[in-house]
Amino acid sequence: MHGDHSLLGAEDPAPVILTNPQGVSAFLLVCDHAGRHVPARLGDLGVGAADWERHIAWDIGAAGVCAALAPALGAVGIEQAYSRLVIDCNRQPGHPTSIAPRSDGTEVPGNQGLGEASKAARVAEIFRPYHDAIAAEIDRRMAIGQPTVLVAMHSFTPVFGGVRRPWQAAVLHNRDPRLGHALAAEMKAAGFHVGDNEPYRLSDESDYTVPVHAERRGLPYVELEIRQDLIGDRAGQARWARLLSAALPRALAAVQAGRGAAGGD
Repeated sequence: MHGDHSLLGAEDPAPVILTNPQGVSAFLLVCDHAGRHVPARLGDLGVGAADWERHIAWDIGAAGVCAALAPALGAVGIEQAYSRLVIDCNRQPGHPTSIAPRSDGTEVPGNQGLGEASKAARVAEIFRPYHDAIAAEIDRRMAIGQPTVLVAMHSFTPVFGGVRRPWQAAVLHNRDPRLGHALAAEMKAAGFHVGDNEPYRLSDESDYTVPVHAERRGLPYVELEIRQDLIGDRAGQARWARLLSAALPRALAAVQAGRGAAGGD
């Protein structure tokens, strides 16, 4: 680490990617693992080129879905440009997998034996600007009375630990399952096999974005996972953006009609 403990240089991209920033929809799309940039000062973290193509580096396909879905919904999109191997922006700083020394069998030498200053630089220059951008957008909307429905976009690998995952998508939720269940119903009606808190569960311990930005504020939300082989190319990403641009508004309307607004005021 350089003596000033700074991390990002002039040649490095900004950590936050804004898509369709003029969007006026209630939906706000966020993508914690959209990119796989690494600060130039960190090199390749000691990770081989083949592993940078894997799910350990980013959520394959998620950024492409967001890029197509945000304008289709008229929604603002906020995405993280840096790889989850640099810092996982869906983990509380200090969590064992926030800066993972090993990921799905791959050693990450550049994350091992880090000093506190090096860890703090990743939080300050990558993690914090991303979450500050989300918080600022929600604050702006609340100030003008614009509703916010948080949609956290992720993707999952079709095979993990040698086991094939049957779901094409999954909805994750913690305290408020209503929008997730309504969206799952829409996708199931279209013929999709949809997991409910599987293959992952959303919790305060394992997640950061939804608990902090949605649940603490009482906002409706869904964390959506799409299987990576279905969105690995632009055609698949466009197909899922079309599906979701219709299904999300219908799911929200169903929640509002059935039991009032899905959280919040």
